Amino acid sequence: MTLEVVILAAGQGSRMRSSLPKVLHPVAGKSMLSHVIDLATAVASDKTHVVIGHGADQVKQCITDPAIHWALQSEQKGTGHAVAQALPAVSDDAQVLILYGDVPLTTAETIAKLIAKSPQKSATEQVSLLTVELADPTGYGRIVRNSANEVTAIVEQKDASEDQLKISEVNTGIMCVSASALKRWLPKLSANNAQGEYYLTDIIAMAVSDGVAINVCQAREPMEVQGANNRIQLEELERYYQRRYANQLMLAGASLADASRIDVRGQLNTGNDVYIDVNCVFEGEVTLGDGVRIGPNCHISNSTIACNVEIKANSVLEGAVVGEACSIGPFARLRPGTVLAAEVKIGNFVETKKANIGIASKVSHLSYIGDAEIGCDVNVGAGTITCNYDGVNKFKTTLADGVFVGSNTALVAPVTVGKAATIGAGSVITGNIAEGELAVARGKQRNISGWQRPKKLARD
Repeated sequence: MTLEVVILAAGQGSRMRSSLPKVLHPVAGKSMLSHVIDLATAVASDKTHVVIGHGADQVKQCITDPAIHWALQSEQKGTGHAVAQALPAVSDDAQVLILYGDVPLTTAETIAKLIAKSPQKSATEQVSLLTVELADPTGYGRIVRNSANEVTAIVEQKDASEDQLKISEVNTGIMCVSASALKRWLPKLSANNAQGEYYLTDIIAMAVSDGVAINVCQAREPMEVQGANNRIQLEELERYYQRRYANQLMLAGASLADASRIDVRGQLNTGNDVYIDVNCVFEGEVTLGDGVRIGPNCHISNSTIACNVEIKANSVLEGAVVGEACSIGPFARLRPGTVLAAEVKIGNFVETKKANIGIASKVSHLSYIGDAEIGCDVNVGAGTITCNYDGVNKFKTTLADGVFVGSNTALVAPVTVGKAATIGAGSVITGNIAEGELAVARGKQRNISGWQRPKKLARD
């Protein structure tokens, strides 16, 4: 038997009060639907079907995986009706795992346990339910059991009796069902209920009637199966995700100044003895080597940071590669294409872009270095800029090993400065400088004696 996943993602999400379809709202920088599709991949789905409806075109534009099989639910008539839209493309011998596009934090471990309750090699029809115990089950379908503790039905909140409302074990909506059984039961669903919808949960009573085994697996944490119907719940999911990720980082050897004030929107890999101060955001793929220290309020995306680097407060790194024992910031910005060798210093209010900077070089203050190749042991003085753009094209600046650039220098690219050359402060360099030369390119100073500073005119 094969495993096929059906993800229900057709709802409007009116309580979000947004033009964006509910399933596209992000948790940890990625849409809720993307999280669920990743889950389907993690549990080795042979085929993934996504049922869309409200904002279908937007959803398809955002989810570009060519392996997805789309099914359209043009009218939202309930979960049973939604699953029925995908069924024609589902193999008769498949086990069908039903997931929800607005329930993004279910773990692969939990789903693996659920699937194990319905062995794919078995020819026997089975139903496996994922349930959870809630202190306050209001709004959820209750799991009804008989005296032998066997599941006999799921009763929705609006249809439940007073005694059934006291049940704390509730339906998560996530289940694994034989495709052959689904194709037999779904056409029999009725909308004769308080919502006027075709409930997928009604197949449980049908399974009991047909003598089909119903297995139950419980989620480890209620937040694993929490959906987001409004922005309050969306924020709750975000904070739960971030705290769970923070715990993983600490167990992996990182120290966090405050585990509630870090956001990871992608994948963060940390070595041993990493320290991360408060209010730091990591996006995309980020790797921090052993002994890295990151100050408060830093934003790092798609970057690799080698061992023993210090990134000081309020620095931004995007698509950068940083060598060992570098010092960056505070208030530095490393833009895409920045590559720093070991022991480089990038100081306060320095911006780099497409810059290769060699071992032990320093750009300490208030400078812009773009489209540049800088050698080892180069000192770039405060206020220096590479003038790399003429309004149409970009050009390169090359500084060889040991160059000293005086403060407030403009390097008008294309320009090459030879080994151990020196540039006087305040220069505008428009031509190449040979090895060991001193270049001074500034107006000659004149001192005018007896000069009188202008005075304000007397008022009438």
